[in-house]
Amino acid sequence: MGEIIFVGLGMSKPEDMSVKALQALQNSDRIFAEFYTSKLIDASLEELEAFIGKDIEVLKRSDVEEHNIILEEARKGVVSFVTAGDPMSATTHLDIRLRAEAEHIPTRLINGVSIFTACAAAFGLQPYKFGRAVTIPFPEPGFLPSSPYDNILENFERGLHTLILLDIKADENRYMTANTAMQWLLDAEERLGKKLVTENSLFCAGARIGSATQKLVAGFPAAILSAELGAPLHCLVMPGKLHFMEAEALCAFADAPRSILIDD
Repeated sequence: MGEIIFVGLGMSKPEDMSVKALQALQNSDRIFAEFYTSKLIDASLEELEAFIGKDIEVLKRSDVEEHNIILEEARKGVVSFVTAGDPMSATTHLDIRLRAEAEHIPTRLINGVSIFTACAAAFGLQPYKFGRAVTIPFPEPGFLPSSPYDNILENFERGLHTLILLDIKADENRYMTANTAMQWLLDAEERLGKKLVTENSLFCAGARIGSATQKLVAGFPAAILSAELGAPLHCLVMPGKLHFMEAEALCAFADAPRSILIDD
């Protein structure tokens, strides 16, 4: 019996992973990866393999969610399952770990830097003031959920910030942009009319957070719609009640309008 090591790679380059993660990967018999929930911003698969010194087998969503490839290999030896960001940010990964534990296959967890903390840090927002995160999906025929809007509204009414993750369809090489997500929210406002998103609502748009080409913009919806953010990955934040230092940080780091500054 081997084990499964869940390894977070961080967000940008192979060098972002911990020494502990690198050593675990180099000592693994096989390494599997999935990049449909996220991806390294500044590195290809080949660069990651060269840094580790081992081959990596990239799994499709169906391989991870519908098959037992990882568990089957872990019965024979040490298997690492790597993801960008932190490995337990997706419920699918937790499901694999629970199934392994149920079958008495040992598991280990090596955390990596995640968008859940990196985004707050980049903008200077206090992480404990975030409510439930939401994901905005690509529009599909017959699928127009109101839950992202409603969850942001619930957070906002409580004075909490919302991290807004954007849909990824890696197999189609489609990554939602912050501009598209902003339009999605404006359309939802028109449809639902609960006065969450107005022309003076503050939003933060981040691109390639954690990388050398990181770009941050904070402003009202019109500014987010027209922002030139460049390549993915993107995310949005709708701030709730700002502490005066958070407001100052958004002006300093994301060029937010100075009208948001709060007298302390």
